[in-house]
Amino acid sequence: MRKVILFIAMSLDGYIADSEGKVNWLEGQGDDQEMVDTYSEFVKQVDTVIMGWKTYHQVVTELSPEEWVYADLKSYVITHREIPSTDQIIFTHNSPCKLVEELKHEEGKKDIWICGGAGIVQQLMNKDLIDLYYISVIPTLLGSGIRLFDHMEKEIPLRLVKTQNYNGITDLVYERR
Repeated sequence: MRKVILFIAMSLDGYIADSEGKVNWLEGQGDDQEMVDTYSEFVKQVDTVIMGWKTYHQVVTELSPEEWVYADLKSYVITHREIPSTDQIIFTHNSPCKLVEELKHEEGKKDIWICGGAGIVQQLMNKDLIDLYYISVIPTLLGSGIRLFDHMEKEIPLRLVKTQNYNGITDLVYERR
């Protein structure tokens, strides 16, 4: 069965975006020569990405307006808007939990990446549908914004399986126990 992987960055104080929804603080502490390309290694194990409307909109209007950065992945955007889907990007009204449960049981596929936002992550966490948590902790304290871990209905025990650090960033990889 396909795994569901949360691959996301957050500030040291637990925010995935600032109070205006911006992510321009997502950087290390200085020397880019110390950067490690964790994304390229990660994306080899997935073929599907799930995100909410706000994440999608931020990607296409701010982060990469010239090209769809997930061109090699089947993309699902959870939204209430009526937007026609393409072969590459599926706009769906399904709940995150229902969509993930359907996709997990597809045979012969790679893993599923949960890209954001917080509301989608929280719904999946509350139904215990995330198998692996890959969190990059950025050396920044925001003080306010959009929390990654908020409105949890129950405790989720995890097992640390990997850590690495570079340029002030610490990657934490946990699996469900």
